Amino acid sequence: MATARDSRQRRRMRRDRHGRGLRGALYPSTLPAAASRAERFDALVLDALEPIEARWRHELTKLDVAVDDVPEVRSDGAPAGVDGVLHDGAVPLSRLVPAGVDRAGLPTRARIVLYRRPLEARAKDPGELAELVHDVLVEQVAVYLGVEPDVIEGD
Repeated sequence: MATARDSRQRRRMRRDRHGRGLRGALYPSTLPAAASRAERFDALVLDALEPIEARWRHELTKLDVAVDDVPEVRSDGAPAGVDGVLHDGAVPLSRLVPAGVDRAGLPTRARIVLYRRPLEARAKDPGELAELVHDVLVEQVAVYLGVEPDVIEGD
């Protein structure tokens, strides 16, 4: 006679409904299609930053660049920390966080934070996204260095 315990053990042995187990990845990890949207965006930011950093290497030694999915929003609906924010309407696209001191009293470096989801929402295709990321980085680096964006671009 079969008991409830026997049926639980039989169910545990089966890996899925058809007995095949979990499927593998759709693409090998060596192909670009295997990268997530966040990983592709990070690579895009690095590509956009490379020519700027090559030209302004000595001035940007104390600047970090980071990526967040979305900006922090306070409970009243306003974006947190409005200084150094590059907006598109009411939505922040990036933020320049100046150097300072953290809660533990340790010094922090200046940081440009790009917001991935708002930037992706404004681009129609990957080429337009690359151009938008480049433009936002140029704007924020120009604010950080206190120069016009045309100077950063080399025009």
